Amino acid sequence: MLSETTRSDTVLRRLLSLHPKKIDLALDRILRLLADLGNPHLRLPPVIHVAGTNGKGSACAFARAMLEAQGLKVHVHTSPHLVRFHERIRIAGKLISEGGLVSLLEEVEQINAGREITFFEITAAAMFLAFARHPADATILEVGLGGTYDATNVILHPAMTVIQPVGLDHKEFLGDDLAGIAAEKAGIIKKGAPLVVGPQSDIARDVILARADRLGVPVYEFGQDFSSRLEHGRMVYEDQQGLLDLPLPKLVGRHQIENAGVAIAALRHANEGWGTDAGIERGLLTVEWPARLQRLTKGPLTEAAPRGAEVWLDGGHNPHGADAVSRAMADMEEHGERPLYLICGMLANKDALGYLRAFDGLVRHVVTVGIPGEEASMGAGALYDVARRAGLDSAPAEDLDDAMLQIHAWTRLDDTDVPPRILICGSLYLAGKVLAENS
Repeated sequence: MLSETTRSDTVLRRLLSLHPKKIDLALDRILRLLADLGNPHLRLPPVIHVAGTNGKGSACAFARAMLEAQGLKVHVHTSPHLVRFHERIRIAGKLISEGGLVSLLEEVEQINAGREITFFEITAAAMFLAFARHPADATILEVGLGGTYDATNVILHPAMTVIQPVGLDHKEFLGDDLAGIAAEKAGIIKKGAPLVVGPQSDIARDVILARADRLGVPVYEFGQDFSSRLEHGRMVYEDQQGLLDLPLPKLVGRHQIENAGVAIAALRHANEGWGTDAGIERGLLTVEWPARLQRLTKGPLTEAAPRGAEVWLDGGHNPHGADAVSRAMADMEEHGERPLYLICGMLANKDALGYLRAFDGLVRHVVTVGIPGEEASMGAGALYDVARRAGLDSAPAEDLDDAMLQIHAWTRLDDTDVPPRILICGSLYLAGKVLAENS
């Protein structure tokens, strides 16, 4: 008899075969399936719909933590997952159970009756069905890819839309024109729903605000209508409603102060009575979002690190994300000097050169690794070549264990008594492998 975990994995693998393309951005297939399911996406609790290239998952995590700190029940959809698919569907505060996931997927699979549909679309339909069947006070939906034709963009009347920083990523699907990518992200803007805009480049900002203006939606823009900043070891949030003196977020880095500010603005302007001061403060202190500058404190990998080393994990995988993480590493260095070593693995379709250049002048050495089990991974040797082109001292490793052995050797050669700071980075897929193996 198959174990429950194997049952869900089996169903998910089967769903992958329903469309020859892993990603095929369109809405006709999911709208057809949702209609057959009785349009569950039209029966959800008030929705916060979040798009963007970087920071959208963190904004969702902050919003969830702040809402739950007020005693509210929240449905949450995020993607991709790190270790188990179940992470993508949180029902009224709890991750979907194994039995519930299997039953839901098999039901949707039966209704779909073998018709062509992508994996993300059919699993999104299952998510909508689950959310419609369970009462909650709010729904948080993270866009999977793009916006206009993303499978989550079937929500007609969201309570709030959010667009986080837009940058170049997923070029094979969205292209390399920043204005065009911003237009795709702006496709989630709906008439009648307020919009919160996170920090943007001028190009992306102009595109987003132009669409908002055409639809006549209320806009709350970071740096114009609200702000969040580090001040005297505290987080200060400010908008037309006033100023909040808050503790620093549990999530590390100045970029997380900005992400938290975006979440606060979304809750305060959603007309749902969501943004209580006490809930905001408790949410900042309790928020959880794995593999976003996460400190690893136990497990085989940390035990294999040099004595006294700090081991950090981050799943950012594009230059904009690397800039945020490198700034956070630099801030740590100001508070306590430690030599920084990178263990980096990336997918072959990512801008590895742009990513690694963000660490120039900051990192002592880079160890490159392949991502185990990922056919699309860049090889350790190829990534080593890129690191050298970025001007970084580097060497390839066979795996994570070999990478730690190399860092041991380097720390001895560096002839310093200061324990190192080690950042494992470059891919959410690598981060997922680390969390699975280091638990």
